[in-house]
Amino acid sequence: MKKILKIAWRNLWRNRRRTSITAASIFFAIFFAIGMRSFQLGSYDHMIKQMIESYTGYLLVQNTDYLDDPGIDNAFTASTDLMKKINADLNVKVAVPRIESFALASTGNLSKGVMVSGISPELERKMSDPAQKLVHGRYLKAVDREVLLSERLSKYLKVGVGDSIVLMGQGYQGASAANIYSICGIVKMPSPDLDNKLVYMTLTQAEVLFSLSGQLTSIAINLKNTDEMKKTQKRLSALDGENLSVKNWEELIPTLKQQIQGDSQSGLLFLAVLYIIIFFGVFGTVQMMISERWREFGMMVAIGMKRGQLAAIVTIEMLFIGFIGTALGMLAVAPCIILGHYYPYTMTGDMAKMYIDMGFDPVMPTALFDSYFFLQGVVIFLMVILASYLPVRSIMKLNVTQALHGN
Repeated sequence: MKKILKIAWRNLWRNRRRTSITAASIFFAIFFAIGMRSFQLGSYDHMIKQMIESYTGYLLVQNTDYLDDPGIDNAFTASTDLMKKINADLNVKVAVPRIESFALASTGNLSKGVMVSGISPELERKMSDPAQKLVHGRYLKAVDREVLLSERLSKYLKVGVGDSIVLMGQGYQGASAANIYSICGIVKMPSPDLDNKLVYMTLTQAEVLFSLSGQLTSIAINLKNTDEMKKTQKRLSALDGENLSVKNWEELIPTLKQQIQGDSQSGLLFLAVLYIIIFFGVFGTVQMMISERWREFGMMVAIGMKRGQLAAIVTIEMLFIGFIGTALGMLAVAPCIILGHYYPYTMTGDMAKMYIDMGFDPVMPTALFDSYFFLQGVVIFLMVILASYLPVRSIMKLNVTQALHGN
């Protein structure tokens, strides 16, 4: 076996140009396949972090009627015991109580519909962490009667730190909800959709504004292991009362899931087309290599080499080429992935506008190394073996006389 490996390695460099061309085709296949998949998966992760980890949460505890009728009347009383049971689950990273409703924000001659989010300032720092998103002013304190505004909303209303806004809406069971608040800070939310409409205030002030007493509209939950989301949902569902339900983000934001699935399928289709093109490129190269060396193969069999050994040598040659192309492709794309993850590509023009209209930042980060990275290498490597099968099989049927005459 050692002798066969040595012969195969030497054969590679007898025709450096042919070896380089074949290895280069595999190199570019790996480079573009991994690069494209990394951009796709990185974009999905960025979308999920914008919409899920940074605000909504992977799981949401709500009144059973809230999803169909997201009004303040469908608030629920959250006992201390319920919060303890939720936090006791081993996969729960953080659970934060919230009061969320819609209101009209007004200042001067300007007004806009906004989402008011009543939060526990300290607990929320473990979830969406508005304090890290401050661009002006200061963060909320537990005793504050002031509010935080999202940056785009503040620009639309033309207000800043120290200015006041009026919030008007409907409170619990038809009560009037109206008050004037001073702005203590401006936060920049990662999701353009949220950044256009979000107003933060303390839970206490939200209770007063919406005439609630110890009630919440939701408990947002982030998880340690997102792969265990549905199992955790099932466990927590057993803890709630008759009027509560636990929903996961796929149920709460089905459009985001559909967007990701649709884009992923189109990306996989593109990869399949790329693989087919590369497969026939490698197959053609192998076939050409076999044809060029057909007389050589006939001579080797004529002097005593077994056809099986000859087929093994050619197969190992192709495996060597496949390994070289795959390894070099992975090494070349790795720095691009790292750079793209920490310094993501920012889109401009119509593409950027389309992303913003959908509620996402117009950036495309790459996903760091995961199973997808090595899977592409395995797929290409298997393609090399498959492309070698038919040409190598022809060696097993080699007619020595015809091969020596170049037929």
